[in-house]
Amino acid sequence: MPRPTAAQLAYGSFTVLFSTLAMLLLSQTSSGIGIAVIAVAALALGLLVAMTVPMPKSRVIALRKPAEVAAAAPVTAEEPVAVVATSSQKAA
Repeated sequence: MPRPTAAQLAYGSFTVLFSTLAMLLLSQTSSGIGIAVIAVAALALGLLVAMTVPMPKSRVIALRKPAEVAAAAPVTAEEPVAVVATSSQKAA
């Protein structure tokens, strides 16, 4: 499983904090069970928000492109070699 990014941690944390505060203020609960339910709901919402933040795409960097490989090794035509007469060829 990949590690969470900084954006995922930040969005999830802010969601937990602000949703907990909003739900506590709106519900005006003072019982322990109500606060626990709100805390669990805020954690679930924060997890949902953190997981929906898009992950950065992994980049695969090629060392050389196929066009660069062909350009790096230029094709040279073979040049004809002049035949020099040697002493063994003069006799014939």
